[in-house]
Amino acid sequence: MISDSIFAMLLTESYFQTYTKKAVSDAKTATEVLIALDADSKEEVQQTIARAVESGATIYSDPQDHGWMYVHSFADLDGHQWEFIYMDQSQLPNQ
Repeated sequence: MISDSIFAMLLTESYFQTYTKKAVSDAKTATEVLIALDADSKEEVQQTIARAVESGATIYSDPQDHGWMYVHSFADLDGHQWEFIYMDQSQLPNQ
């Protein structure tokens, strides 16, 4: 459970294959999906990334702090890419 409304199922590849007739791609060699989730604060992003790394994930992109938006990313054990983003809408630059 990621939040009250977001859940992720972590399955073995053989069991996941029963959900699709397509080949299961290797996320360590090809990007099949980029999962981006919103956080309530920069600290929540940092804490989430730290917990992921403690669980075996690897950092695939350095954190990016744009002032109004903070993004940090990790790859899970299978290579899927996860991004956690905090945006302060009040600091959004006028364009």
